[in-house]
Amino acid sequence: MSAQDDVARFAALLRELKGRTDRSYGSLARRLGMNTSTLHRYCAGEAVPVDFAPVERFAALCGASGEERLELHRRWLRAVAARRRPRPAATAGAAASGPGGEDAPARERASGGAPGAADGVDGPATERATAGEPFAGCGSSDGDVVSGPLDEAARGRPWYRRRERVAVALAAAGALLATVGSLSALPGDDRRPSAGGGPSAGGGASVTTGPATPRARASSPAPSGSAAPGESPAPTGTPRRSSAPATGPAAGPATPADSAPAGPPLAWTADSQVWAYGCGHDYVVAKPPGQVPPPPAPQDAGTWAATQSAVHGGETIVELSVQGTSDTAVVLTALRVRVVGRTAPAPGNAYAMDQGCGGALTPRHFAVDLDKDRPLARAVAGNDAGTPIPAVRLPYRVSAADPEVLRVTARTGTCDCRWYLELDWSSRGRTGTVRVDDRGRPFRTSGIEGLPRYTYDTSARRWAPQAG
Repeated sequence: MSAQDDVARFAALLRELKGRTDRSYGSLARRLGMNTSTLHRYCAGEAVPVDFAPVERFAALCGASGEERLELHRRWLRAVAARRRPRPAATAGAAASGPGGEDAPARERASGGAPGAADGVDGPATERATAGEPFAGCGSSDGDVVSGPLDEAARGRPWYRRRERVAVALAAAGALLATVGSLSALPGDDRRPSAGGGPSAGGGASVTTGPATPRARASSPAPSGSAAPGESPAPTGTPRRSSAPATGPAAGPATPADSAPAGPPLAWTADSQVWAYGCGHDYVVAKPPGQVPPPPAPQDAGTWAATQSAVHGGETIVELSVQGTSDTAVVLTALRVRVVGRTAPAPGNAYAMDQGCGGALTPRHFAVDLDKDRPLARAVAGNDAGTPIPAVRLPYRVSAADPEVLRVTARTGTCDCRWYLELDWSSRGRTGTVRVDDRGRPFRTSGIEGLPRYTYDTSARRWAPQAG
């Protein structure tokens, strides 16, 4: 079996496993901690990973069985061995450099007169030929042997003479570049500094963390500290135009380093009216059952809760959608929980939005225990009909073309807690933190232990106490 067949069989099994999932190459690559193009090359047979660890993680994400993992490991070993085999070009080059059917003088002339090339001694030219690389003095670069006498024009110069010529040419080019650079650095009439005698505008602006305002490219102030004649003083932090046109490099267009981008490089939205499995949730309402309307549809939960002044009972599920504002990757480095208030559980009744529901899909999420003194957002894996869904591990990367939805499930049994989230990010040397809350207000979750619990009787069209 050829080397290409071994690599192709390994790539075919990767594509077969990938086809079982509904995830894209980008989604799988993020979870494997590699570039999308690298994973695509593996599946296309254009490259073979040098380590089996990413292949094993790939198989786990795709739900491969134990037998399939063993077969994948066997094919990977053969593909790696196939990649390490010497190429045919290297063998041909080594054969061309070895002793052939010609006489020694002809081989010496074909090798450019290098000592030791004709009798098989490991000289400089022989080493290059053995490595499969063409060298000066051969008749052609693919290992053809030149036979018969050569004239003076065909012989060329010995390899060491040619290296001398290349070294002299490189030294002359370096001296020329140094001279041009020295001349360009000398001040002249056409390289005057900008108005005010200070340093020229266009220097790189420092990058700040968090939301930043663009820094203006302004000329340095006059030595006296006052504005130039005919020009009104500019407010602090605003651009100032020079009264005289700037010349030289200062007059060029602004570069991205001249100003820092304003605001964080990501956008987010948060939905706190999410129900478990799309149907199960409790609300605490300080009204008797006769004054509470029937349960709403899940998409109308926010309006229903606002009109009833309802509080999340027992748990709050927040779906946080994060997306970069450009193609530049933004790394989400940490997710923290801040509790800003704890009181006794809210009074009232607990109203269940369902009569019991469930599903085969358990989404992966971040679990938060609000009853802890210092609650943490703990990553929890999901499950899809018996197939595990790996938990989201921070740091995590997003961009404009690659958004992500993070689900946070916060629970409490003993308090009426008010809390919000903090999401740390990093991008292109900048770092910052965004606060995630309920439209400027903290999220609110209240315990329901000991409260009367009601479910809606659809046949009688009324709220009824929960049995048991």
